Amino acid sequence: MKMPNSAFCFVFFLAISTMSITVSSAPLQVGFYKPTCPWAEVIVRKVVYKALYQNPGLGAGLIRLHFHDCFVRGCDASVLIDSTPGNPSEKENIANANSLRGFEVIDAVKAEIEAACPETVSCADIVAFAARDSAYILGGINYAVPAGRLDGRVSHKDEPTQNNLPAPSFNLQQLQDNFARKGLSLDDMVTLSGAHSIGRAHCAAFSNRLYSFNATNPQDPSLDPAFAAILKTKCPSPTDKPNPTVPLDFTTPYRLDNKYYQNLQYSRGLLTSDESLMTSTSTAATVSNFARQGEVWADKFAGAMVRMGLIDVLTGSDGEIRKNCRVIN
Repeated sequence: MKMPNSAFCFVFFLAISTMSITVSSAPLQVGFYKPTCPWAEVIVRKVVYKALYQNPGLGAGLIRLHFHDCFVRGCDASVLIDSTPGNPSEKENIANANSLRGFEVIDAVKAEIEAACPETVSCADIVAFAARDSAYILGGINYAVPAGRLDGRVSHKDEPTQNNLPAPSFNLQQLQDNFARKGLSLDDMVTLSGAHSIGRAHCAAFSNRLYSFNATNPQDPSLDPAFAAILKTKCPSPTDKPNPTVPLDFTTPYRLDNKYYQNLQYSRGLLTSDESLMTSTSTAATVSNFARQGEVWADKFAGAMVRMGLIDVLTGSDGEIRKNCRVIN
């Protein structure tokens, strides 16, 4: 795939990293590490660029990692913590196990930053920076990331699915309620759903739409029949094993763009939660607007990512800066 020129990435990054924005909901600051570790964000982008050049699919993983982190205990890098005897961590939850990706990229970033600036840059900030850099590399979407988060000391297996992460089977009201609990609006929810322009989903996450939708219709009637036929060739009966994956967006699977919304207009949303955006006039109108105006969506996506990155952050004495992102100090 085509990647942005590395020199341009570097110069553009330096320019945007000096921007200042006002964040009233959290004591975070753009350019937070400039006095203590001035090359921190440059290191993150360099490592992420290298990883995505080798495997573009990791970009979706890094954006999803940030989402799954922030929606459980806030943006505190609790999703990175490894399990210990008697304390299975968030990684073991059904929503994360065998599906979250990008941990090794975060490890590589942390190792380089620790060598340059020991015990200075939090893992939570690294996750936020890596998600931003993935959005830029895969979609040209760049934004300044307020930083200063601290890392949490707690990670429990059960918490991701305890009214925290939205399920792929959620309807519109459930999605709206879920995002509202995190301080995000309905518009934020529709906007952030555009991250499904990249990444993959296990067949089990949507196979009921193909084979067992309800007693009257084995196949979900809201799903484009031609698209359903393609999916059935990729996802045989749910009783079969293994559980393969397919792209969330068949059109441009490695490009973060507005094709996701165009697909929804043609009844080609993969998950029930995707298709639910077309079930109300207000959200369907937003989908239509984003489908027509990719730049509008990209600008709003940047803002929504910043707001998501402010969810229940830890500062002051509430957290720590882990030396190893997988282990509490």
